[in-house]
Amino acid sequence: MINKKLAMIGLMASAALVAGCKKEAPKPEPKLETLEQKVSYLMGQQMGQGVKQMEINLDTDLVLLAIADAKAGTPSRISKEDEAKVIQEFSESMKKKQEEKAHKLGEENKAAGEKFLAENKTKEGVQTTESGLQYKVITAGSGVKPKATDTVKVHYTGKLLDGKVFDSSIERNEPVEFPVSGVIPGWVEALQLMPQGSKWEVYIPASLAYGATGNQSIPPESTLIFEVELLEVKAPAAEAKPGKK
Repeated sequence: MINKKLAMIGLMASAALVAGCKKEAPKPEPKLETLEQKVSYLMGQQMGQGVKQMEINLDTDLVLLAIADAKAGTPSRISKEDEAKVIQEFSESMKKKQEEKAHKLGEENKAAGEKFLAENKTKEGVQTTESGLQYKVITAGSGVKPKATDTVKVHYTGKLLDGKVFDSSIERNEPVEFPVSGVIPGWVEALQLMPQGSKWEVYIPASLAYGATGNQSIPPESTLIFEVELLEVKAPAAEAKPGKK
């Protein structure tokens, strides 16, 4: 593994090269023969990928000047006080950029979700509740329906509208057990409508899922599709009766 410290040292230079260098005369293809050459390439590739994700534009000449100054022991051309201000301003600008990007993506996902749900509710077998939750019965169970205070064991697969699977107990080959009231509102509602032994396809609007924030694997304002099989319903344990005095 490339030393993290070396990777950080190379970050700015690699970023600048990814952002785009000035046109120069063609140079011979660099060789990847020695260990130093290979480490240099891997470090640049690693940092370049990171900067590409951050979408940063840097001035190549200034990056190379800073590297040369640092190697020569020349004092920084930016004071410590100004350095702190620059870093803070850059952090704020990146945060704003990410928020704007997330907002735009959220608006697109919201529109796509509304369109999907409007079309889906007209399909055969799809039921729509007052909250906007939609579901279709794949297998009709005959057992008890869970209450909000119960615990359930389920198998499920969760997908985005584009078909991407973001979570699946089936792929892990391990059912999940949790309190009915401990999940997103769409699940809470759907579970209480399902008799034990049922298998449904459930369509959850963003407002009943992760909303405008999303999470690590679910983009903001995403409408979600779950295939849920209710395997078992467990009522809460009865409270112990006080002993006689």
